[in-house]
Amino acid sequence: MFANASAAPRSPFAPGEHLFRQGDPVRLVYRVLKGAVVSYRLLSDGRRQVTGFHLPGDFVGLEAGVEHATTAEALSAVHASAIERVELAERAVTDIGLARALWQITVRAFQRSEDHALILARQGATERVVAFLLDFAARQGHPEFIDLPMTRQDIADHVGLTIHTVSRTLSQLQTAGLIEARSTRHVRLLQRDRLDGICA
Repeated sequence: MFANASAAPRSPFAPGEHLFRQGDPVRLVYRVLKGAVVSYRLLSDGRRQVTGFHLPGDFVGLEAGVEHATTAEALSAVHASAIERVELAERAVTDIGLARALWQITVRAFQRSEDHALILARQGATERVVAFLLDFAARQGHPEFIDLPMTRQDIADHVGLTIHTVSRTLSQLQTAGLIEARSTRHVRLLQRDRLDGICA
């Protein structure tokens, strides 16, 4: 799909640098090659809602509208390739394989959006934080160890809690022997059965 894509403008992006901002015209579609990206929406009351985290292999900016609905910001040094959305759309008209790949990407993005909605629908802080940890572990392909490229504020803005509540919940999970927080960015899942049960 990105066979003819070139290095994205400004790639690598420095931590905190924007790939695009909410309201910018949609011009490029990015694929993350290395690093991690957070996407978020600024609400009318000034609050920030983190809509997703993008890891190597993920696509960013593949939207139907003419303007970006979110801001995409590098969490670490991010290497990315990019292709013009117009070119991608034109190629998809004649390339069945590309059209199928785009469909699969869209379905995965929809599934991830549904998973996020399920996290937000959980009533308790513990359920939300555990659901996030389990989901991120699955995405990284590591059932036990998780490397978190985001801050706890990012997590809080993603699961709809305050940073104080997220920090307190992680501490409670560690005290209960369910996780081991080796640092703010490295977490080990110790009792998967009990963690899965919390979200059952």
